[in-house]
Amino acid sequence: MTLGLESAQEFYGPVMGWTFRPGKLGQEFSVARRGDVPVAGIGAVASTFRVAVAWTPYFAVRDADAAAARIRERSGTVAVGPLGLGKGRGALAADRDGAGFGIWERTEPATSPPAPDGHAHAWLRLRTRSAFDAAIFYGEVLDWASGRPGACEVTYVKDEVIVECGGRQLARISSDAVEAAPDPLVRPHWQVIFPVDDVPAAVAAARERGGSLVEELTGPEGREATLIDPDGGLFTLTDVHTSAATGTA
Repeated sequence: MTLGLESAQEFYGPVMGWTFRPGKLGQEFSVARRGDVPVAGIGAVASTFRVAVAWTPYFAVRDADAAAARIRERSGTVAVGPLGLGKGRGALAADRDGAGFGIWERTEPATSPPAPDGHAHAWLRLRTRSAFDAAIFYGEVLDWASGRPGACEVTYVKDEVIVECGGRQLARISSDAVEAAPDPLVRPHWQVIFPVDDVPAAVAAARERGGSLVEELTGPEGREATLIDPDGGLFTLTDVHTSAATGTA
């Protein structure tokens, strides 16, 4: 969610190597593509929905209405929806600690090709107050570790929760957030991590177009940089392309 569609495309196109096509949700929406594969959606609706400019992960659910009810029952918040969203129905929500996320129920068949084996469009990291409590909340809302066919599996490694879906690591949940912290990196939030071929080149492209570097890390598997786009949206880049190859996914 951003403030201006054209300005967001002008920023993220060169930084990510994305192209854009109009979305089916109206003139304020577009779909970002890497080659022939859709990787993200951009909507100039932050002002309309009265929400912050942000990258938001949407999790697939079987029934958007039932999932929204489970969010409310567990003291989460449903801010928008469920309503029609692309080829399905979705809602924008927040967990008990205020981390924003979305849910989405597919109602029409998929027509786009999947990502290549071993690759992902984006990975996720939840920084929250208690990884254990968050795993219970999201597990009950999203059917993680339910034993149902296709359900994501949850494992505990030291102080983190690892979420794997279909043999791929989807997310890591860590207990290092402080709810009232002034630093947005420290407050509870879902961190969206995009793989790129060259992190320094992408950071340079972002800075040239009004973005700012917030944090840069180098580990044994590769580099990671967290940036803010010109409208204030946080996102992270990494040069690691397979989530199973790194603990930073």
